[in-house]
Amino acid sequence: MTRAQQAKENFLHGLNCSQAVAMAFADLLDVPEGTLKAALLPLGGGMGRLRETCGTVSGAAVTLGLLFPGMTKPEMYALVQELARRFRAKNGSINCGQLLLGAGLPVDTSPNPEARTEAYYKKRPCPDLVYDAAEIVEALCMEKGRI
Repeated sequence: MTRAQQAKENFLHGLNCSQAVAMAFADLLDVPEGTLKAALLPLGGGMGRLRETCGTVSGAAVTLGLLFPGMTKPEMYALVQELARRFRAKNGSINCGQLLLGAGLPVDTSPNPEARTEAYYKKRPCPDLVYDAAEIVEALCMEKGRI
């Protein structure tokens, strides 16, 4: 199973979008899994369901930061900008609300997420966005010789 597939499975088994991406790389990170999940929890739903920057992109950015702790600010910012460029190229936006609207879904910002049902997963773009973000992280890591 690729890390992108694992990320998608993580999401389909209850992790939020941000957690799902990062947890696909947990074996490479020097962070306890519980701490990683807790740190990424607030980023789901475009940061606390505010529908701002897509949680998959935020989770991917945090993952890159943990995978490349020796990078300078300019190096890391360039890497995150490349992540965002690739994600936008594939999905049209890095904004959660825009991605939901593009899928014909309402932009609900209540703090109460919908129940995770089969119907929920079928209508949402999130599982595929999780996959895409993790795939980009993996590609960037391979290009940088980290994986």
